[in-house]
Amino acid sequence: MTTSPHPLVARARRLADDVLAPYAERVDQEGMPMSHIEAVKRSGLLGMNAPQEYGGAAAPAAVARETAEILAGACCSTWFVQTQHHTPVLTLAKNASAVRERLLGPLARGELLSGVAYAHLRARPRTPVRVRRERSGWRFEGTVPWYTGWGLNDVVLLAGVTEADEALFAFTEARPQPGLRASQPMRLAALTASRTVSLELDGLWLPDSAVALRQPYDQWAAADRPRTVNTSPAVFGIAGAALALLDEDTAGVLRARVEKVRIQAYALADHPAPLEHLEERLALRTQAYELMRTATTAAVVAGGGRALTLAGKPQRLAREALFLLVQGQTAQSRRAHLNALRGSTA
Repeated sequence: MTTSPHPLVARARRLADDVLAPYAERVDQEGMPMSHIEAVKRSGLLGMNAPQEYGGAAAPAAVARETAEILAGACCSTWFVQTQHHTPVLTLAKNASAVRERLLGPLARGELLSGVAYAHLRARPRTPVRVRRERSGWRFEGTVPWYTGWGLNDVVLLAGVTEADEALFAFTEARPQPGLRASQPMRLAALTASRTVSLELDGLWLPDSAVALRQPYDQWAAADRPRTVNTSPAVFGIAGAALALLDEDTAGVLRARVEKVRIQAYALADHPAPLEHLEERLALRTQAYELMRTATTAAVVAGGGRALTLAGKPQRLAREALFLLVQGQTAQSRRAHLNALRGSTA
């Protein structure tokens, strides 16, 4: 007996096969066309985690992970741009606010694409972006080191720390405006097509009606921690794409190892206590990285000299794997990975 895939999984596969994978090497070298963004918006995948009453799918976590694997394996740049969108959707879905009623529907239906500027909150004790109360709103000052999707996104969910040590998140348009200036897109070893910039905030003022979340920093950080210790599905997507380039004798052995770690990592991601088993989660994350590295290296070896041409898929996957090693990295995850690389448990 076979079970039909979830409709969103089927849509992700069509998007990957028809739009993303055939042009992934071109996108990697030349940049992401707006036609890719429009295809993502039409796919229905942007409402994956949104409530059904707002036009979303309210899909299970397993479906979200599988679609992420599919998209990342097809074109990691496109996956990375669209994956930013899901945090703003979940933030609005979980917190009542005026901006929720204005934006959640358009975001869930794919009418708008959102980016995020909040990873700098993890830099404590440093505070790269500070927020102070002014009139009936908030004034943002500082630098967002990394912002993905500039020129592709419609809106951005921007975060900073208030004088009362609160994490405050607010929406604004993803465009130059008084108090908000973007750098030139960064040239990266991988995912340059994702149009990543830094943002300079020089007194950007946003009204109370733009605020999506405001809570004590420690409370936000505790809820954020599982994001940085669980394994990203993109890691398994890249590994799977690399394994597909190998003969079955080699791929079969590696695929079994990847699947074992995948099952364990996802079981912990679904654990009802997200802050338990942190060391085991980090260990599995590191194991997944190493298997991804092995798979992409094997694809390069199997491809020979042709694998190193810029039109070659193996070299792109190997560079994307390097990117994922540091994507979402924290001091804790960096320490765990380096300890594993040197064979230490300290």
